Order: sequence, then C-alpha cells, then structure tokens
Amino acid sequence: MKIRVYTPEDQDRLFEMMREEGSDWECYYGESQIGKYCLALERSITYVAYEEDVLSGYVRCRNDDGFGIYVYDLLVRPSSRGRSIGKKLMERVCSDYAEDDVYVMSGVDEYYEKLGYFREGTIYKLQGI
Repeated sequence: MKIRVYTPEDQDRLFEMMREEGSDWECYYGESQIGKYCLALERSITYVAYEEDVLSGYVRCRNDDGFGIYVYDLLVRPSSRGRSIGKKLMERVCSDYAEDDVYVMSGVDEYYEKLGYFREGTIYKLQGI
C-alpha cells in the first residue's frame, strides 16, 4: 500500500469510491455539491491510500493555523476494510503534523475509540440564527 498527498488526478476514483459507499456520502458527490467538494479538497490536507492502482481510502483534514489539525473525512473502500488502511492514513496525518494536536470530527465514535483515541468535547450545528 502507498499513501501519498491527494492530487486532482485522484478525483474520479475518489468520487467513485464515495458512490460505492452510498447515500451517506452524497452530500459530497451529489450534482449540486461536487464542485464545492473539489474546492474543499484543494484547500485541505488530503491523503489517499492506493493498493496497486486501486484507491482504497482517503482522509481529508484542515489546519487551524496552529490550533490543531481537524479530520473531517475518513473513508476506506468496503472491499479494503480490515487491513488497517484507516489507521495508517491517520498515522500519516499525525506523523506529518507531529507538532500539532489532531482532532476528529466524526459520528462514528466506536471506530476511533477502537484505535485508542479519546473523546474531547463535542460539536453542535447551528440552524438559522
């Protein structure tokens, strides 16, 4: 497996993987959102994991100017799960940003707890204020 920084050449494979995951990821690959997400990818810290020529997973993060690295998205292709790809992607983020705290924005707490991460705080969404 090879982990490297995302480039726009990975875009088609990335959206194909999201489509395979189903409607939970449609907020990124849907017709009205795909352009916005491509821009987000360009402005983010994003790594992709390849097994030979198959995109097996990715992680997308943002740097909060010295206040931490925030992981927004982590996805591993269903056929590639169980091989520690998500863990290796997270390790790459932590290694490349060893001087920063790394935080995960997620609703899949059990996965991150399994990796040994601990909860620190929470997140709320504001509606029409």
